[in-house]
Amino acid sequence: MRPSLRLLPLPLCIALALPAHAADGDEENWGLCPIFDAVPSFEDAPAPVGDMAGRAQQPTDIEGDQLERGAADQDIVVQDNVRLSRGDQFLGTDKLTYNEESGHYTAIGNVRYQDSGMRIVAERAEGNQNADTHRIEGVRYQLTERRGNGGAERIELHGAQGALVGSSYSTCDPRQRAWELRAHRIDLDTEEGMGVARNATVRIGKIPVLYVPWFMFPIDDRRRTGLLYPSVSMSGRNGFDWRQPIYLNLAPNYDATLYPRYMSDRGFNLGAEFRWLYPNGRGEVFGNWMPSDRLPGNEPDRYLLDLAGNPIPGATLPEKDRGQFGLTAVHHVNDTWYGNTNLGWVSDTHYFEDFSNSLYGISNYSIRSDLGLYGRGEYWQAGLMADHYQLTDYTLSERSLQFDRLPRAYGSWARPFGAWLQAGIDGEAVRFEHTEFLGGSRLDLKPYVAMPLEGASWFLRPKLAWRYTAYQLEGSAQTRAEEYVSRFGGAVTPELLQQLGERNPTRSLPIFSLDAGLYFDRNIEFRGERFLNTLEPRIYYLRAPYRDQSGLPVFDTNTMTFSWGQLFRDNRYTGADRQTDANQVTTALTTRFISEEDGRERLAASIGQITYFDDVRVTLPYETPIERGKSAWVAETSVSPNDRWTIGASYMWDPKVRDKDLATLRARYLFGDAGIVNIGYRYRRNAGYRPGIDDPDTKALLEQVDFSFLYPINQTWSVVGRYYYSLRDDKPLETIAGVQWESCCLAARLVGRRYLRDRDGELDTRIMFEFELKGLSSVGQNTERVLRRAILGYDRDDLYLVPPSSTQSLNNGGGQVDQTDPTL
Repeated sequence: MRPSLRLLPLPLCIALALPAHAADGDEENWGLCPIFDAVPSFEDAPAPVGDMAGRAQQPTDIEGDQLERGAADQDIVVQDNVRLSRGDQFLGTDKLTYNEESGHYTAIGNVRYQDSGMRIVAERAEGNQNADTHRIEGVRYQLTERRGNGGAERIELHGAQGALVGSSYSTCDPRQRAWELRAHRIDLDTEEGMGVARNATVRIGKIPVLYVPWFMFPIDDRRRTGLLYPSVSMSGRNGFDWRQPIYLNLAPNYDATLYPRYMSDRGFNLGAEFRWLYPNGRGEVFGNWMPSDRLPGNEPDRYLLDLAGNPIPGATLPEKDRGQFGLTAVHHVNDTWYGNTNLGWVSDTHYFEDFSNSLYGISNYSIRSDLGLYGRGEYWQAGLMADHYQLTDYTLSERSLQFDRLPRAYGSWARPFGAWLQAGIDGEAVRFEHTEFLGGSRLDLKPYVAMPLEGASWFLRPKLAWRYTAYQLEGSAQTRAEEYVSRFGGAVTPELLQQLGERNPTRSLPIFSLDAGLYFDRNIEFRGERFLNTLEPRIYYLRAPYRDQSGLPVFDTNTMTFSWGQLFRDNRYTGADRQTDANQVTTALTTRFISEEDGRERLAASIGQITYFDDVRVTLPYETPIERGKSAWVAETSVSPNDRWTIGASYMWDPKVRDKDLATLRARYLFGDAGIVNIGYRYRRNAGYRPGIDDPDTKALLEQVDFSFLYPINQTWSVVGRYYYSLRDDKPLETIAGVQWESCCLAARLVGRRYLRDRDGELDTRIMFEFELKGLSSVGQNTERVLRRAILGYDRDDLYLVPPSSTQSLNNGGGQVDQTDPTL
């Protein structure tokens, strides 16, 4: 029999009530858990259809072997294989009595319930449908959307209010409770989305390890004001370190978080973050304030002496009112234009070093703040912006900062005319300012025409451009010459005065390039596997006549690092202050082996070189001209012989000095379901020069090795480590060693870390411990975040991603000290 009734004996907000005190475990590893359910699947239940959102619009169907009227005509009694269903919900019992007039119901014997998120069995259920009151006794449940199971002596529900008496929750195998959360009573309010647990106990095995007489917690995804999980750590610099985030739910579209922090060796610090969101944009403002810091007083030499041990004139200890401010925001004016800002400030040049616990906190010597309006259309893009730099490295002076651009306007336009012609123009107008040097204005225009000729196996792309650049400079020739000498060395001579004498210099020259390539392919078989093998020769010719540019200033221009990409560029400089002269041709060759079975690129190898037919005479003040002849060979290769191995290498060999300019090696091996080994080597000669920072006579050299691993000893134990070492400086940059233990529902990590803490090369040591109850919470420091940054592939989902940084970048020139995890 199958009468259609609007009947749902259980409103079943139980689905929220039972797992209410469980944390979201979607990112946990449940691979060690046996396949065993506390509540097995019901054989007589249909598969859930739909979800909670759509069940209210569905009718309730009732089936049973017998349907009869009770003693009162209003009673309906259904018994023997009683089954009710509505959308994704199912209720089964041996006997169901329902009074149509009063709404009272009773379900007795083998009560079973399931929906898309859980399964429940109970001994008895009764209540009143009209009054929306319900009582369920002898409950056991199994979550299906996420791992978790438990039970309750009884559940009492009245509308949006409910209570669980004698409840339990765990993500462990029901046959072996490694941990369990028990509560004498949990009161729930589904309208407010909150629950209150009384006399709650966390047990490890049979031993209670935590007792909480009362605590409030959310039971849905709504944001609420309250305490977030604290972070606790110990270090030689900060001592005992406690941070307690306090979340403030101010409105549906904005919120705030406070970060009070206590460091026993340094004092109190207060951080704050405010976020907002509206239809046309979003933003975030954050800050830190430490009224009094004892660290500078404990180590005064770091603040008062330079690296040579000499007193710094005018230096004082930054002990009072240390802090940081940042603002990021975006506003969409319409579909074409949007505004964006990224502002940053710190109180002193030691701030990043003192408040960051990683290499990344000391890697930048400035903060860049910018504000702008940007637009993009079908054939164009443009922007009007301004930026400013603040020094954050105490080993440098303001002279090392880049020029501020106040303002900068830029735009580009490019449009095809038919299939074989394209025309466009790039333009920029900038006003440069600096606290230590004279500024000026620059206009740069570059119109061009190109012919993108292409076929299935070839391409030919000639391009003709004209570059015009004009300046309006400040100050006299004498002043500009003195600044030139202070920045780049040398002496003020009559020749230099004459060279820099013009206040409105200009530069104008044509630039021609021709990029051509062929594509050959064939099918081959190697060791029983079929590949598509390609051969891709490419030629790039560049011609630009020489123009004397020694009288032009250097505002924002530097030499690009020589690499594969630079073989095919029409300028070897990053800015408009220099346009290289050229009469050169690049010859390059690439080959690939692509698996026909899965489409993966198993091998790619490229080699290329530039031939200079004439000397390249345009240089920056600290450069020497490039003599005619051959450039360094540039070679790159990547190999993936199978799904376990990935190897990549780059090499640059300079035939003029008969030495390598660059050599890198990257190798990764995966073993098992979680194991990984990473090996890296990096070498670069002449690793870059920064005007005002580096000594022009010093040839920078970088040589580092990096070894990291995660090695599973067995299913539950694994070891992790990293050794990051500078061969040039003969010192470690970061060393990590740790051990992990993991079971189905428990995990523990003990990690020791020694890392470079400041620019003087001092190392800090930190011991981190984390104990995790999977699906509930963890105690200790967030060791997983440290390991994901240090060991690429620690989480297999990160294999093809850049490791998470331990700082959140404010902008291109600086970083925000992490405000959420003091272990980093």
